[in-house]
Amino acid sequence: MNTEVKTSIAAAAARMIAQDGADYGSAKRKAARQILGEAQARDLTDILPDNEQIEEEVRLYHALYNADTHPARIFRLRMVALQVMEMLEQYQPFLTGSVLQGTAGWHDDIHLQVFVDSAKEVQIYLLNKNLQIEISQSPHFRGPRYEDVETVSFMWKNEGVHVELYEQDDMRGAKKKSGDKLLRADIAELRSILTNSSHPSQQ
Repeated sequence: MNTEVKTSIAAAAARMIAQDGADYGSAKRKAARQILGEAQARDLTDILPDNEQIEEEVRLYHALYNADTHPARIFRLRMVALQVMEMLEQYQPFLTGSVLQGTAGWHDDIHLQVFVDSAKEVQIYLLNKNLQIEISQSPHFRGPRYEDVETVSFMWKNEGVHVELYEQDDMRGAKKKSGDKLLRADIAELRSILTNSSHPSQQ
């Protein structure tokens, strides 16, 4: 029974993510309330699906409902990401998130990580490129026990880009893979992904 409920919640959350750009946490909670009701959703948090299960449902949703447009969307986002990464090459940029995983939709932005001695240096560099930047905070990839990291956001070719500014020491704990799943890709790896993917005619 719990497996069926998890699958139903994951599928409902995936629809919200794919259609509306909802984040995984809020989509998961909202889907649970829709399917279980307010009280049960509050009491049965242990049966909520994990993000990997939801991500797989997002992938399935795009394959079923956006098969004609989704490959072109992913290709464009990855091409834009590569342009930004080449601009930031001196700061060791890595692509992460839904653009790397191939689950990004029309509402998704590009997420990068850089590992630097000075976050301020990156901000000044971007300002000198005449970019309008905004500064915020993002959760550390190691989890809630670590402090949030400064994040600089801007628009590039009409796509939102968020660059998380990690310290050099964080590189030691930044795994590239989890099993067969690539967690972050450097410039060379992203170029390889693009070379090995189909080039949609829309591009």
